[in-house]
Amino acid sequence: MSKYLLTALFLLAAPLAGAQTSKPAATPAVPAPAVANPQVIVHTSAGDITLELYTDKSPKSVANFLRYVHEGFYAGTVFHRAIPGYLVQGGLYTAELQPRRTHSPVPSEADNGLSNLRGTVAVARGADPNSGTAQFFVNLVDDRRLDYVGNQSGLTWGYTVFGKVTKGMEVVDKIAALPTHAQGPFAADVPTPLVAIESVAVIGEATPAAPASMEKPATPPRKSK
Repeated sequence: MSKYLLTALFLLAAPLAGAQTSKPAATPAVPAPAVANPQVIVHTSAGDITLELYTDKSPKSVANFLRYVHEGFYAGTVFHRAIPGYLVQGGLYTAELQPRRTHSPVPSEADNGLSNLRGTVAVARGADPNSGTAQFFVNLVDDRRLDYVGNQSGLTWGYTVFGKVTKGMEVVDKIAALPTHAQGPFAADVPTPLVAIESVAVIGEATPAAPASMEKPATPPRKSK
């Protein structure tokens, strides 16, 4: 499991007085319908991938992901890791395999009851369960080894599932089928050619532009999933 160390939560009504007659009781307010889970489209050089985000189960992780989406952070990053029968990972490195500057890590929500099944999207992190930032991965198979089983260590904490692929899983499989090699800071598993994330946007919202400041590479982060 060391190779796969990747490893993610969280009316007041005033009576109305009448002189001779009383007014009929007010009709109870109808609760507003629950907001549907956001739908996000990831435009890549290999095709489009549509995601549904689980705001109810992983609110902090979804908010963290959407923050990067709204900032245009993901435009120009790549899927830098592909392991058939395991996962496809991306969201931090540029085509030169330089990491972008990120915000503070998001607390793990891996204990939200969601499982790392095929097509689910999870927060990539280092050994610390609370070290996830912008990187995410898509599970290629049902892999419950990555689920939360306890808070004893980073291995038992598992990885936070915060969404799933609803359309375009064939694109994910295409990326996973690419030949891989060592490149840049990675000893293996870098797809050839690299698949670029051209843009990410919430369906129904305008596609954000990537801030130029995010092109500045940051200090390489701790080893992640």
